[in-house]
Amino acid sequence: MAGLLARVKSKLFISSTLRSAHPLDGGYASLVRGRSLDFEDLRPYEAADEVRDIDWRATARAGEPMVRRSNAERRHTVLFVVDSGSGMRALARDEHAKKDLALLVVGALATLAVRHGDDVVLLHSDGGRARRFESRRSEGGIELMLRALDAAIDAAEVPAPRDELLRAVARTFARRMIVVLVTDEAPISAEGERELRRLRVQHDLVWLTLRDADPVLAVRSPGVRRDASTGWAVPEFLHGSAEVVAELQAQRAEADLRRAGLLDPLAITHATLDGQDTAVAALLRMLHRRAAHAR
Repeated sequence: MAGLLARVKSKLFISSTLRSAHPLDGGYASLVRGRSLDFEDLRPYEAADEVRDIDWRATARAGEPMVRRSNAERRHTVLFVVDSGSGMRALARDEHAKKDLALLVVGALATLAVRHGDDVVLLHSDGGRARRFESRRSEGGIELMLRALDAAIDAAEVPAPRDELLRAVARTFARRMIVVLVTDEAPISAEGERELRRLRVQHDLVWLTLRDADPVLAVRSPGVRRDASTGWAVPEFLHGSAEVVAELQAQRAEADLRRAGLLDPLAITHATLDGQDTAVAALLRMLHRRAAHAR
Protein backbone atom coordinates (compact mmCIF):
# COMPACT_ATOMS: atom_id res chain seq x y z
CA MET A 1 0.00 0.00 0.00
CA ALA A 2 1.34 3.41 -0.93
CA GLY A 3 2.38 5.61 1.95
CA LEU A 4 0.03 8.37 3.08
CA LEU A 5 2.61 11.08 2.43
CA ALA A 6 3.15 9.76 -1.11
CA ARG A 7 -0.57 10.16 -1.72
CA VAL A 8 -0.42 13.72 -0.40
CA LYS A 9 2.45 14.51 -2.75
CA SER A 10 0.58 13.05 -5.69
CA LYS A 11 -2.24 15.50 -4.98
CA LEU A 12 0.17 18.41 -4.75
CA PHE A 13 2.37 17.51 -7.72
CA ILE A 14 5.40 17.78 -5.44
CA SER A 15 8.42 15.76 -6.54
CA SER A 16 10.26 14.06 -3.69
CA THR A 17 13.58 14.85 -5.41
CA LEU A 18 12.95 18.60 -5.47
CA ARG A 19 12.68 21.09 -2.66
CA SER A 20 9.18 21.83 -3.90
CA ALA A 21 7.61 22.43 -7.28
CA HIS A 22 4.36 23.72 -5.91
CA PRO A 23 3.31 27.33 -5.33
CA LEU A 24 2.39 26.45 -1.75
CA ASP A 25 6.12 26.31 -1.07
CA GLY A 26 6.47 29.98 -1.96
CA GLY A 27 3.48 30.83 0.18
CA TYR A 28 4.78 28.95 3.21
CA ALA A 29 6.82 31.93 4.43
CA SER A 30 3.59 33.79 5.13
CA LEU A 31 2.54 31.02 7.50
CA VAL A 32 5.44 32.11 9.68
CA ARG A 33 4.77 35.79 9.05
CA GLY A 34 7.20 36.40 6.20
CA ARG A 35 10.45 35.44 7.90
CA SER A 36 13.85 35.77 6.29
CA LEU A 37 16.28 32.86 6.19
CA ASP A 38 19.41 35.05 6.03
CA PHE A 39 18.85 38.17 8.11
CA GLU A 40 17.00 39.29 11.16
CA ASP A 41 13.49 40.35 10.28
CA LEU A 42 10.64 42.33 11.76
CA ARG A 43 7.05 41.63 12.65
CA PRO A 44 4.27 43.59 14.38
CA TYR A 45 4.35 43.68 18.18
CA GLU A 46 2.07 41.14 19.89
CA ALA A 47 0.82 40.92 23.46
CA ALA A 48 3.30 38.22 24.52
CA ASP A 49 6.41 40.11 23.26
CA GLU A 50 8.99 41.84 25.42
CA VAL A 51 9.01 45.64 25.22
CA ARG A 52 12.82 45.54 25.00
CA ASP A 53 12.53 43.72 21.65
CA ILE A 54 10.76 46.65 19.98
CA ASP A 55 12.73 48.23 17.12
CA TRP A 56 11.90 51.90 17.61
CA ARG A 57 13.21 53.07 14.23
CA ALA A 58 11.17 50.45 12.40
CA THR A 59 8.23 51.38 14.61
CA ALA A 60 8.49 55.00 13.52
CA ARG A 61 8.58 54.00 9.85
CA ALA A 62 5.71 51.54 10.09
CA GLY A 63 3.49 53.62 12.32
CA GLU A 64 2.96 50.67 14.68
CA PRO A 65 5.18 48.82 17.19
CA MET A 66 7.56 46.45 15.40
CA VAL A 67 9.62 43.68 16.99
CA ARG A 68 13.03 42.53 15.72
CA ARG A 69 13.50 38.77 15.75
CA SER A 70 16.81 37.07 16.37
CA ASN A 71 18.23 34.05 14.59
CA ALA A 72 17.04 31.82 17.41
CA GLU A 73 13.44 32.64 16.61
CA ARG A 74 13.58 31.58 13.01
CA ARG A 75 13.03 27.88 13.60
CA HIS A 76 9.36 27.47 14.27
CA THR A 77 7.21 24.67 15.56
CA VAL A 78 3.97 24.05 13.71
CA LEU A 79 1.46 22.31 15.98
CA PHE A 80 -1.40 20.57 14.15
CA VAL A 81 -4.45 20.24 16.39
CA VAL A 82 -6.74 17.90 14.49
CA ASP A 83 -10.31 16.84 15.09
CA SER A 84 -9.94 13.05 14.86
CA GLY A 85 -13.39 12.14 16.14
CA SER A 86 -16.10 10.07 14.48
CA GLY A 87 -17.34 13.09 12.50
CA MET A 88 -14.14 13.03 10.47
CA ARG A 89 -15.26 9.73 8.93
CA ALA A 90 -18.03 11.57 7.11
CA LEU A 91 -17.89 12.97 3.59
CA ALA A 92 -16.47 16.38 2.72
CA ARG A 93 -18.30 18.82 0.45
CA ASP A 94 -16.69 17.19 -2.61
CA GLU A 95 -18.34 13.86 -1.66
CA HIS A 96 -14.97 12.29 -0.85
CA ALA A 97 -13.78 11.22 2.59
CA LYS A 98 -13.27 14.14 4.95
CA LYS A 99 -10.48 12.14 6.57
CA ASP A 100 -8.51 12.22 3.32
CA LEU A 101 -8.93 15.99 3.14
CA ALA A 102 -7.58 16.31 6.69
CA LEU A 103 -4.59 14.11 5.84
CA LEU A 104 -3.93 16.17 2.70
CA VAL A 105 -3.94 19.47 4.58
CA VAL A 106 -1.79 18.25 7.46
CA GLY A 107 0.60 16.36 5.17
CA ALA A 108 1.05 19.29 2.78
CA LEU A 109 1.72 21.93 5.43
CA ALA A 110 3.88 19.57 7.51
CA THR A 111 6.01 18.72 4.46
CA LEU A 112 6.59 22.39 3.72
CA ALA A 113 7.43 23.06 7.36
CA VAL A 114 10.04 20.29 7.46
CA ARG A 115 11.57 21.40 4.17
CA HIS A 116 11.98 24.88 5.61
CA GLY A 117 13.71 23.55 8.72
CA ASP A 118 10.76 23.78 11.10
CA ASP A 119 9.41 21.19 13.54
CA VAL A 120 5.95 19.67 13.36
CA VAL A 121 3.86 18.23 16.19
CA LEU A 122 0.44 16.57 16.16
CA LEU A 123 -2.20 16.82 18.87
CA HIS A 124 -5.38 14.83 18.26
CA SER A 125 -8.18 13.03 20.04
CA ASP A 126 -7.76 9.33 20.82
CA GLY A 127 -10.70 7.72 22.58
CA GLY A 128 -11.98 11.13 23.63
CA ARG A 129 -8.63 12.15 25.16
CA ALA A 130 -5.94 14.42 23.79
CA ARG A 131 -2.96 12.51 22.42
CA ARG A 132 0.36 14.12 21.46
CA PHE A 133 2.58 12.84 18.65
CA GLU A 134 6.11 14.07 19.24
CA SER A 135 7.93 16.60 17.11
CA ARG A 136 9.31 15.37 13.79
CA ARG A 137 11.69 17.00 11.35
CA SER A 138 11.73 14.43 8.56
CA GLU A 139 9.36 13.13 5.92
CA GLY A 140 9.55 9.70 7.54
CA GLY A 141 8.32 11.29 10.74
CA ILE A 142 5.46 12.97 8.87
CA GLU A 143 4.45 9.58 7.44
CA LEU A 144 4.25 8.14 10.96
CA MET A 145 2.29 11.19 12.11
CA LEU A 146 -0.24 10.79 9.28
CA ARG A 147 -0.62 7.07 10.03
CA ALA A 148 -1.33 7.85 13.68
CA LEU A 149 -3.98 10.37 12.65
CA ASP A 150 -5.49 7.97 10.08
CA ALA A 151 -5.75 5.18 12.65
CA ALA A 152 -7.26 7.47 15.28
CA ILE A 153 -10.03 8.60 12.92
CA ASP A 154 -10.80 5.02 11.85
CA ALA A 155 -11.06 3.93 15.49
CA ALA A 156 -13.06 6.92 16.73
CA GLU A 157 -16.45 6.12 18.25
CA VAL A 158 -17.42 9.59 19.49
CA PRO A 159 -17.05 13.15 18.16
CA ALA A 160 -13.72 14.76 19.04
CA PRO A 161 -13.79 16.95 22.18
CA ARG A 162 -12.62 20.13 20.44
CA ASP A 163 -12.71 22.24 23.62
CA GLU A 164 -10.61 19.65 25.44
CA LEU A 165 -8.03 19.75 22.63
CA LEU A 166 -7.84 23.54 22.97
CA ARG A 167 -7.38 23.22 26.73
CA ALA A 168 -4.67 20.63 26.14
CA VAL A 169 -2.74 23.11 23.97
CA ALA A 170 -2.84 25.67 26.79
CA ARG A 171 -1.76 23.09 29.38
CA THR A 172 0.95 21.37 27.35
CA PHE A 173 2.70 23.92 25.15
CA ALA A 174 4.30 26.89 26.87
CA ARG A 175 6.64 27.98 24.03
CA ARG A 176 5.11 30.09 21.30
CA MET A 177 4.03 28.01 18.29
CA ILE A 178 2.07 28.25 15.08
CA VAL A 179 -1.08 26.30 15.95
CA VAL A 180 -3.05 24.99 12.96
CA LEU A 181 -6.50 23.77 14.00
CA VAL A 182 -8.11 21.34 11.54
CA THR A 183 -11.76 20.78 12.36
CA ASP A 184 -15.26 20.61 10.89
CA GLU A 185 -18.23 22.96 10.75
CA ALA A 186 -19.46 22.33 14.29
CA PRO A 187 -20.16 25.71 15.96
CA ILE A 188 -17.53 27.15 18.28
CA SER A 189 -18.87 26.88 21.82
CA ALA A 190 -18.65 29.60 24.45
CA GLU A 191 -15.94 27.57 26.19
CA GLY A 192 -14.11 27.16 22.90
CA GLU A 193 -14.19 30.90 22.37
CA ARG A 194 -12.70 31.49 25.82
CA GLU A 195 -9.90 29.03 25.07
CA LEU A 196 -9.19 30.68 21.71
CA ARG A 197 -8.92 34.09 23.38
CA ARG A 198 -6.50 32.60 25.87
CA LEU A 199 -4.41 30.80 23.27
CA ARG A 200 -4.25 33.81 20.93
CA VAL A 201 -2.18 35.71 23.48
CA GLN A 202 0.53 33.04 23.46
CA HIS A 203 0.37 31.36 20.05
CA ASP A 204 -0.18 32.24 16.40
CA LEU A 205 -3.44 30.54 15.43
CA VAL A 206 -4.71 29.25 12.07
CA TRP A 207 -8.22 27.75 11.85
CA LEU A 208 -9.03 25.41 8.94
CA THR A 209 -12.66 24.32 8.56
CA LEU A 210 -13.32 21.18 6.54
CA ARG A 211 -16.68 21.62 4.88
CA ASP A 212 -19.16 18.77 5.41
CA ALA A 213 -21.06 17.18 2.55
CA ASP A 214 -24.53 18.54 1.88
CA PRO A 215 -26.93 16.45 4.02
CA VAL A 216 -29.73 16.93 1.50
CA LEU A 217 -29.00 16.64 -2.20
CA ALA A 218 -30.40 18.98 -4.83
CA VAL A 219 -31.56 15.99 -6.88
CA ARG A 220 -33.34 12.88 -5.70
CA SER A 221 -30.97 10.04 -4.85
CA PRO A 222 -31.74 6.39 -4.10
CA GLY A 223 -28.79 6.16 -1.70
CA VAL A 224 -29.02 6.60 2.07
CA ARG A 225 -27.10 9.45 3.71
CA ARG A 226 -26.33 9.01 7.40
CA ASP A 227 -24.75 11.17 10.04
CA ALA A 228 -21.28 9.73 10.72
CA SER A 229 -21.51 10.25 14.48
CA THR A 230 -25.12 9.31 15.27
CA GLY A 231 -26.05 7.04 12.38
CA TRP A 232 -29.23 9.04 11.80
CA ALA A 233 -30.46 8.64 8.22
CA VAL A 234 -31.67 11.60 6.18
CA PRO A 235 -35.23 10.87 4.96
CA GLU A 236 -35.08 10.08 1.27
CA PHE A 237 -38.05 12.31 0.39
CA LEU A 238 -36.06 15.42 1.38
CA HIS A 239 -33.62 15.01 -1.50
CA GLY A 240 -34.56 17.14 -4.46
CA SER A 241 -36.46 19.69 -2.37
CA ALA A 242 -35.28 23.13 -3.53
CA GLU A 243 -36.83 24.71 -0.45
CA VAL A 244 -34.96 22.47 1.99
CA VAL A 245 -31.68 22.85 0.09
CA ALA A 246 -32.02 26.66 0.07
CA GLU A 247 -32.75 26.72 3.80
CA LEU A 248 -29.71 24.56 4.58
CA GLN A 249 -27.50 26.78 2.41
CA ALA A 250 -28.76 29.85 4.27
CA GLN A 251 -28.01 28.20 7.61
CA ARG A 252 -24.50 27.33 6.44
CA ALA A 253 -23.87 30.90 5.24
CA GLU A 254 -25.07 32.23 8.60
CA ALA A 255 -22.76 29.80 10.43
CA ASP A 256 -19.84 30.94 8.26
CA LEU A 257 -20.54 34.57 9.19
CA ARG A 258 -20.70 33.71 12.90
CA ARG A 259 -17.39 31.85 12.70
CA ALA A 260 -15.68 34.69 10.84
CA GLY A 261 -17.22 37.18 13.25
CA LEU A 262 -15.51 35.36 16.11
CA LEU A 263 -12.16 34.61 14.47
CA ASP A 264 -11.52 37.90 12.63
CA PRO A 265 -11.54 40.16 15.73
CA LEU A 266 -9.05 37.75 17.35
CA ALA A 267 -6.78 38.04 14.27
CA ILE A 268 -6.98 34.28 13.76
CA THR A 269 -6.23 33.34 10.16
CA HIS A 270 -8.91 31.03 8.80
CA ALA A 271 -10.07 29.26 5.65
CA THR A 272 -12.83 26.85 4.67
CA LEU A 273 -11.92 23.85 2.52
CA ASP A 274 -14.53 22.10 0.36
CA GLY A 275 -12.48 19.19 -0.97
CA GLN A 276 -9.17 17.84 -2.13
CA ASP A 277 -9.22 19.35 -5.62
CA THR A 278 -9.72 22.90 -4.33
CA ALA A 279 -7.87 22.69 -1.00
CA VAL A 280 -4.51 23.88 -2.32
CA ALA A 281 -6.03 26.95 -3.98
CA ALA A 282 -7.93 27.76 -0.79
CA LEU A 283 -4.76 27.44 1.30
CA LEU A 284 -2.90 29.71 -1.12
CA ARG A 285 -5.60 32.37 -0.88
CA MET A 286 -5.39 32.15 2.90
CA LEU A 287 -1.59 32.47 2.89
CA HIS A 288 -1.73 35.45 0.54
CA ARG A 289 -4.22 37.19 2.84
CA ARG A 290 -2.00 36.42 5.79
CA ALA A 291 1.07 37.82 4.03
CA ALA A 292 -0.78 41.00 3.11
CA HIS A 293 -1.90 41.44 6.70
CA ALA A 294 1.66 40.93 7.97
CA ARG A 295 3.09 43.72 5.79
